[in-house]
Amino acid sequence: MLGAVADSGDNGAMTTVLGIDIGGTGIKGAPVDTRSGQLLADRHRILTPRPATPEAVTGVVAELAKFFEWTGPSGATFPAIVKQGVAYSAANVDKGWIGTDAAKVFSDAIGGDVTVVNDADAAGLAEVAFGAGKGRDGVVIMVTLGTGIGSALFIDGVLVPNTELGHLKMGKKDAERRAAESVREEQDLSWKQWSGRVEEYLIMVEALFSPDLFIIGGGISKKSDKFLPHLESVQTEIVPAQLLNEAGIVGAALAHAQRAGVPHTD
Repeated sequence: MLGAVADSGDNGAMTTVLGIDIGGTGIKGAPVDTRSGQLLADRHRILTPRPATPEAVTGVVAELAKFFEWTGPSGATFPAIVKQGVAYSAANVDKGWIGTDAAKVFSDAIGGDVTVVNDADAAGLAEVAFGAGKGRDGVVIMVTLGTGIGSALFIDGVLVPNTELGHLKMGKKDAERRAAESVREEQDLSWKQWSGRVEEYLIMVEALFSPDLFIIGGGISKKSDKFLPHLESVQTEIVPAQLLNEAGIVGAALAHAQRAGVPHTD
């Protein structure tokens, strides 16, 4: 186990932060070195409770912290619009979260300061700092294709939070109801059929933001060879995410580091 005593950077601030990734099926975490983006222990995963009420999820967050004997600084992803730690929506968790100060309830449960960030934004933070978007200027958009479609928008490395571009309309439906990876599975679409929908979606986002880079995240990024070659009409460079299942944990920790002024890699 790794306790809350952690390395400090040049300014004396903690550089080890517990990252917690809250998903619809699992909640996982690990201590992260925010200077390198490396996990300092194996991930620990606990099934997301059903129903995923504030009380139940907070109990799992406390259990994760206890597993790592952790009472120090932490970051947590959350599948919602998050402003100053408060959840303003609830995707794949109980609607009772709406209006809840997630940062406060998690901080009280862990016994240390917690930063809460939208889950797609967290994955984007990790990729821009340590992965496929590292060193890239201009407009970078990460799109996560999973149960739904998440998005993270960066301008010269600075996050524009809570973009929720998965809710853009494709016809009469939200884009995530047409082009998420879950739709490919549910409708038994071929890779080419599904790629056509993803291409249509990316062209729409491209027309709105004129990005310099698309990063495709989510578990599907491991199979990028199955669909990226079909996205021929998208003019923007497209690359798969690199951090895969660790992105949320790393990004959550990094979000806290950035808010607290903890030094991290350039």
